[in-house]
Amino acid sequence: MPLKPPALDPADVVPRNSSGYPEPYRSRVLPREKRALGDPLGLTRIGVNLTTLLPGKESSMRHHHTHEDELVFVVEGEVVLRTDEGEQVLGAGMCAGFPAGSGNGHQLVNRGHRPARYLEISNRDPRDGATYPDDDLVYTKAPDGSPIFSRKDGSRY
Repeated sequence: MPLKPPALDPADVVPRNSSGYPEPYRSRVLPREKRALGDPLGLTRIGVNLTTLLPGKESSMRHHHTHEDELVFVVEGEVVLRTDEGEQVLGAGMCAGFPAGSGNGHQLVNRGHRPARYLEISNRDPRDGATYPDDDLVYTKAPDGSPIFSRKDGSRY
């Protein structure tokens, strides 16, 4: 029997298998599957994605946000969390949080042999941007909220 709002079965949400990253970064994260759970429930101040990360793939480039707090919670499988402090393994039931403006670059990598699933939760701030300490990449938002990726010298991809 289908659930009625405010309940939701994530399996009923159409997955997104795309990335806004330009190459050469896009191929490092794809294929991956993101199911936006907050949108169909009408959430406008927080974003929630249920993400499936395949073996050998990265969640993103290592980055830190200017205005958005971010939390990841591992639902199944195992990922390697890469931060300024180094690497550590997160398994099912473990989580990590990244305060806005902390400057601590973070990324998840699936080095295992099975897909990993985790929740990504963040506030939605129209002023948000991100810096990528290991890559020639900067993220900002256009006035309409669409992503803009540029190099650190300001030139666009």
